Amino acid sequence: MKAAVLFGPRDLRITDFPAPPLAEDGVKVAVAYCGLCGTDFHKFAGKAGSRPVTYPVPLGHEVSGVVVEVGPRVKGFKTGDRVTVDPNWSCGCCDYCRDGKRHLCSSSRGVVKGMAEFICPPQENVYHLPDSLSLRDAALTEPLSCCLHGIDLLDVQAGETVGIVGCGAIGGLMLQLCRCKGAGKIIIFETNEDKREGAMALGASHFINPRTQNVADALAAAGIERIDRVMECGGLPVTAELALSVAGRGATVVLFGVSDKDAIVPLKWYDAFTKELVIKTSYINPATTSRAIALLTGGYIDTDTAISTVIEPEDLLEEMNTRRNSSRGKVLVKIKDFE
Repeated sequence: MKAAVLFGPRDLRITDFPAPPLAEDGVKVAVAYCGLCGTDFHKFAGKAGSRPVTYPVPLGHEVSGVVVEVGPRVKGFKTGDRVTVDPNWSCGCCDYCRDGKRHLCSSSRGVVKGMAEFICPPQENVYHLPDSLSLRDAALTEPLSCCLHGIDLLDVQAGETVGIVGCGAIGGLMLQLCRCKGAGKIIIFETNEDKREGAMALGASHFINPRTQNVADALAAAGIERIDRVMECGGLPVTAELALSVAGRGATVVLFGVSDKDAIVPLKWYDAFTKELVIKTSYINPATTSRAIALLTGGYIDTDTAISTVIEPEDLLEEMNTRRNSSRGKVLVKIKDFE
């Protein structure tokens, strides 16, 4: 099969690659779309994603597609079904799984290499799509499901003031989820001025550029006396530092962005102590895939704003090198046209 295969740091090729074997409980899916994730850029640069990288490996894990074959033990799926897939498999037997923390499974592994013609995940990872949800929009299911876990951890209460640091594809989804949760005010902290108009259109109350504005002065001018919840979406020490600094007394901060493996967050310990901050991290998407599908189907997410463009596999290397479209939102790679 054809796949976008990473053979080493910055060595990405569209080439033939062995199709994954179909297990007895497996579902063979012809991939329609695969989203380009920040972890794909990490892997392309020779760094770890959510898990260590073993070369050669096809990139991608945010998929939608159509079932073309099922294993003999599969029930509930048939050829022609439109589906999406949770890429994270857990054993179900370790202490973490038995304690309801399957995303922290001791033996977890990825079961989707989505920049390829076919994937063969186990049936437990496959989800039906309603007819009203396009395969294009359904490719947002996995990133949205991860965002839902982060929002659950942030625990926004109706009427609270929320800060979001970074307004790329993930920050934009977080903004929309905060609106769904009833946030009273949503302040975006973002250095890319091109994102101001889009953020305000999605419902942000204020847009502050830390590169050109003094953050404290900007908050004071906006009449923001406290920020109750802060979601960090940049994955950089500087964005984590900003998230911790703007958090108000008693605030909750979620460090959501995927950082470099050896990155260190600069923490002013005394400030965190006197503000009694609750600091959390968010890892993948435990039991949130069905909710993500429901939100997409219900029209609660502006997918046209979230998706910056759709490209062909042959354009992937240029995008990985330039981030021309990824800087504006989620890039989808069209693998096969079903619609």
